[in-house]
This record gives sequence, C-alpha cells and structure tokens, in this order.
Amino acid sequence: MPAITGSDYIKRIDELQTNVWVDGQPVTGKISKHPAFKGIIKSQAALYDLQHAAANMTYPSPTSGLQVGMSYLQPSTIEDLVKRRAMVQQWALSNNGMMGRSPDYMNTVVMALASSVDLLKGKENCFPENIVSFYEYARENDLSMTHTFIDPQVNRTQFYFEDEREPIAAKVVERNEAGLVIKGARLLATQGGITDEIVVIATGGVNDAANGFAFAIPSNTAGLKFVCRESFVGGDSTFNYPLSSHYEEMDSIVVFDNVLVPWERVFYYDNIAVANSFMTCSSYQPFALHQVVSRQIVKTEFVLGVVQSIIETINIGEYQHVQEKVTEIIVALETMKALVIKSEVEAELDEWGWMRPDRTTLLIAINYFPRVYPRFTEIIQQLGASGLMSIPTENAFQSSVREDLDQYLQSKANNAEDRVRIFRLAWDLTMSAFGTRETLYERFFFGDPVKLAGQLCHDYDRELFVGRVMGVLGI
Repeated sequence: MPAITGSDYIKRIDELQTNVWVDGQPVTGKISKHPAFKGIIKSQAALYDLQHAAANMTYPSPTSGLQVGMSYLQPSTIEDLVKRRAMVQQWALSNNGMMGRSPDYMNTVVMALASSVDLLKGKENCFPENIVSFYEYARENDLSMTHTFIDPQVNRTQFYFEDEREPIAAKVVERNEAGLVIKGARLLATQGGITDEIVVIATGGVNDAANGFAFAIPSNTAGLKFVCRESFVGGDSTFNYPLSSHYEEMDSIVVFDNVLVPWERVFYYDNIAVANSFMTCSSYQPFALHQVVSRQIVKTEFVLGVVQSIIETINIGEYQHVQEKVTEIIVALETMKALVIKSEVEAELDEWGWMRPDRTTLLIAINYFPRVYPRFTEIIQQLGASGLMSIPTENAFQSSVREDLDQYLQSKANNAEDRVRIFRLAWDLTMSAFGTRETLYERFFFGDPVKLAGQLCHDYDRELFVGRVMGVLGI
C-alpha cells in the first residue's frame, strides 16, 4: 500500500483494538470516537490526507515504485534534505507545530536507523537486516508509530541497579525459539495506543544486558498495555479549547506483561556496548533533530502570531517593553531558521553515502529551543495579563449575559467575542493543562537539557581557538 489516506489511518487504528486505559478504564469500541483521542486522531488523519494529495510530500518507492511518504526518504543530496524540511514544515503548518509526534518524526527515526545498520553488522546478537526490513515495511505501508526510549523514574541516582524480582524497567526475562519475552514498563509513549506500531529502543546508560534491546511490534501485541495520564482535552468546543480539542497527543506508560517479540522484529539484544552506543553513533541524532527543529520553527512562527494578535487586540504596540519582548521571539525564530539552514549547507555524506545534516549545528538548536520556549510562555502571560483570566466560555456568549460581555470585553481592535477567542487561544497555548504540558514537552523534547549541554560541550572542537590564544602569548 502506498501513502495512505486519513480514513485508512482511522480504520486501521480502530481495528487494532489496542489495550489502552484512561482514567482507570479500558477503552472499548472505536478509539477514534473516545473523547480523549477523537480530536488528535482526526488531526492526524488530516495529515495523511494532506500528504496523499500533495505531490511534494511523497516520492517513488525504490522497491515498489509507488508514491510513499517523503519522511521516509533517505537523503543522498542537500536537495533531498531541503525536500524533507519542506515536507515536515508543510505538515507542521497544518497544526502550527503543535503535534510534536506527528508521523514524520518516527518515520525519520526509523529511516535514520536503517541508514546506519552497518554499525551492527558482525556484532553479537544484532540483526541489522531486521531494521532494514522493518523500515521498508513501514515505508511501503505508511505506518504510524510511537516509541518508548526511557525507563521509569524509580531511583535516579547515578549508579542505581535494579534488584527487584519483579522487573520495573522493561527487560528480557526469557529467550526462546519464538523470540524475546519482555516484562516491565517503559516511559513515555506519546500517542501511545493510536499508532500501528511501537518502537522500543535502549538509548544509553544500560548496565544490564537484559535491558539493552531494540525492537518494533504492533501496538495490539498480546500482553502490551498503554496506561494513559489524565486527558488534557478540555472539551469539544473549539471556542473554549481551540488547541487541546485538536492536538492533545496523550502520553502513556507502556506495560509489557510477558510480551513476545518475534525474532524477525528484534534489532539487537543482550549487547551492552551496542545498546549504549548505537543511537549516538548512528545518524539518528542529525536526522531526527533536523525534523524536530524544522517543526519548532513553525511553532515559533505561531507563537509570534499569537503575541502580535494580543498586541493588536488591546493596542499595546507603542510600549518599548512590548517591542523588546516581540524582538526576543523574532530573534529566536530567525536563529532557529538560520541553524536548520546551516545544518543543510554544512551537511556531509556519511560513510554509507547518505547526506547527514550537520549534527553539531542541530545540537546547538536543541540546546537553545528548550531555553527560549518557556520564555515564550512567560511573554504571552506578561502581555495578556488579566485578559488571560477574563475569558468567558462559548455558552456565556449564548446566554442572557451576552449584552454585558459585548459591552465590557470589547477591545480596540475586536468585538468582545473575537477578543475572547484570541485570549482563549493564548490561554490554551500557555496556561491550560494542555499548554503547560506543551512547555514541559519542549523543555525535555530531546532529553535532559543538562545532558544535551554536556554532549555539545564534549563534541564542540575548541582547540583552534586555544591555538589562537597560545599564539598571542607565544606559548
């Protein structure tokens, strides 16, 4: 099957009957109709429809010749990277960057892993051919995927070794002729339960071979359970909840209750060295970050639009402190745009012939954005002030107090209803449960910011600059 439509996606997800729990209750019937998921599933379906209709979002499959999603393209030129960025941003524009786990993210991850499989060749308990097979299967069937990369936060001391008889962190508890048996839990699968597959990968810090594995399995695999947090969908009203009603992606704990992973779906296992190195040595970081930063640019554009809308609504543009705050966002936006373009301009072919965007440049971007995004939230709160609290609901505008609202909530540029619409949008972006989750999400999108800073510090070559200093000193 080539690139699918939105209805194809919804039909597949409903038919899976994945084991999903929300608020202590299992989801029964069609998950696409469940209040916690119907908005995001509809929005995700719209992405597939957009991809299906837009010629520049697909390319001919190298195996079938059919049109498949551009997010699966293994780039061999800088032009290919630009095509990928254009695709990512076209999808992101449809949701203003609010869908951090839109399908192109995991499609990119799987593509990156398949582009680096030679790292696994000849190594113990590694199956590079399985990664390639899964990549091709995902590409040819336009799969949706979630992932889980981290263990539960039981004890975060640096040298914690789990000694529980009953596993907490997911681990291999049996190896048999059929495959690996996994028991325990993993965090934190965004869109868990509403995708075709889940990809499970150890990303470092592994000190027990039983925890060092990577595989992909269908979301409805026996023994697999997705336990969701509280839904942040405030309600169906797009007036009251303009963002959460569409883009609440949901996060879930993934429970493995003696889940059998067939050998053909295992990428590697029982290899601590590989588990601790593959994700950093492969092209995962540069390709995944290229997608992430491309989306974050679109999200920053949206934030700037929200800020300017507030300014025009209540006519505060003449104040210098307002202009200064707007400039902060403009500088952030143009910095992110410059960094992603620089990563493409300085891209190089890797040892296997794939064009990797410059990793260091993208590490700078992912160190930068988690620091500025919370500031965006603060700026909106500072500019909106009491207006972010004076936000009656849609029902209020349909009641007998409408006349009062029209009189007292009007603004310089808008009538009361439109003014409240703008401020409710700003509130949902920054102050609702959905909005505060967005801030936390961007803080930790690619991992611990301190560790990311450490990685950049370690990787960034500074010897040339030290040499200049020593030259001045004649040392």
